[in-house]
Amino acid sequence: MKKSLLFFIIVLLLLFDGILFTVDQTEQAVVTRLGDPVRILKDPGLQVKIPFIENVTFFDKRLLSIELSALEITLGDKRRIMVDAFGRYIITDPLKFYQAVGSETGVRNRLNPVVLGSLSSVLGGVSLSSLLSEARISAMNQIRDEVNRAATRFGIKVVDVRIRRTDLPSQNSEAICKRMISEREREARELRAKGVEMAQVITSTADKENSIAISEVNTKVQRLIAEGELEANKIYLETYSKDPNFFAFFQSLDAYRDALNGNNTTLVLSLKSEFFRVMVGGEEH
Repeated sequence: MKKSLLFFIIVLLLLFDGILFTVDQTEQAVVTRLGDPVRILKDPGLQVKIPFIENVTFFDKRLLSIELSALEITLGDKRRIMVDAFGRYIITDPLKFYQAVGSETGVRNRLNPVVLGSLSSVLGGVSLSSLLSEARISAMNQIRDEVNRAATRFGIKVVDVRIRRTDLPSQNSEAICKRMISEREREARELRAKGVEMAQVITSTADKENSIAISEVNTKVQRLIAEGELEANKIYLETYSKDPNFFAFFQSLDAYRDALNGNNTTLVLSLKSEFFRVMVGGEEH
C-alpha cells in the first residue's frame, strides 16, 4: 500500500512538473504542439501545458547584442579599412523569430550578412574623414534603418548598429607609414633648403649693407679730408698773402725737405741754380 501511494505521488509530481511552467518577467515564450506553434506568451506568470505533447521555447525580452564579423570595406574616397561592428536588437515577434531563426544563438547567422551588406553599401559612399567625424552618426543611423527593415522578417527590431573599431589593412598601413616617412623627409629637405636660402639672403643683405656703409663712410671721410685740405689751403693763402716773400721762402724750405728726405741724399747743383738761391742767401728774410 505504501509503495503504491509513493508511486502515485511520484507520478503526480512528474505530471505537475510537465504541466506547469513559469514565464519570467524578462521572458516571452512560444508553446508548440507536436512542432506546431499554438500559443504566444508575453506576460509573466504560471502557465499550463499538455505534458509530452506541448513544448515551450523561451526568448529573452531584454536588449540583446550580436557580434558581427570583421569586414574589409572600400570607402567613398577609395580607401580600404577593416570594420569591426556590433548590433543591438529586441525580439518583438517571438513566433516569427521562432519560425525564421529558431533560437537566439542562430540569429547571428541570419542577421550578420544583412548588417555587413548594409555597412558595405552605406560606407561605400562615405570618406574616411567623414567616418571619423560627427557625420559618422548619420551613416550609422542609415545602416540601422536599412538593417531594421530587413530584420522585420526575423521578428526582431534592430535598435542600434555601431562600429567598435576601424583599422587599416596591413598592406595599407605599411604603405601609409612609408608615405608618411617620405612626406616627412620631403618636408625636412624643404625646410633645410629654405634655411640655406634664408641664410644666403641674410648674408647677402648683410654684405651689401656692410659695403654700402663702408662706401658711405669712405665717401664721408674723403669729403671731410677734401674739405679739410681746402680749408687748410684757404688759411695758408690768407696767411701767406700777407707776406709773399715769406711764403716763397717757406715753399722753398718745403722743397728742400722733400728733396733731401733721405739719409744718403746727394744733390749736385749750380750755385746759380734757382733751387739753391735761398741757401746761398739769394733772398734775405
